[in-house]
Amino acid sequence: MKASAEPACTELPTAQRRGPVSHTISRVARLHRNAAGRVLRKVGLYPGQEFVMMYLWDSGPARQSDIIKAVGLDPSTVTKMLQRLEQAGHVQRRPDPDDRRGVLVEATEASCGLLTEVEHAWGDLEDQTLAGLGKTDRAELTRLLGLVETNLCGETAEPTGCGEA
Repeated sequence: MKASAEPACTELPTAQRRGPVSHTISRVARLHRNAAGRVLRKVGLYPGQEFVMMYLWDSGPARQSDIIKAVGLDPSTVTKMLQRLEQAGHVQRRPDPDDRRGVLVEATEASCGLLTEVEHAWGDLEDQTLAGLGKTDRAELTRLLGLVETNLCGETAEPTGCGEA
């Protein structure tokens, strides 16, 4: 039996019929993550590790549970990220002076040079992502995405990653 070149039921993909914005956001998020991966590889990081480092640079030493909440990722993913970052010399673990059973994770002095590289990588990603958009369009896009984020955070049972900058 010969396959038809035409879709069986519709002219538009199913995802676009009932959720064209959600379909577009999903595609854009995937493409953005891929682009982030390319710029981060240049500085020796995997996507998501920069969020862990940004949190530690901004907040100082933190418990792993706080890092998990801040970055909104699965605990096993954060554990693997921290292991890789520790092996690369970007973070170190030390006992929590307030809790003998606890461990604090902190950015190392050696990671300070990485901060500048991450800032440049994010600047490059921003330029690529927003090429062709003027200042007003960029501000409006930021405003609209903020509303979308608020809507999605309001719908989640667990606000992991919501409200985090």
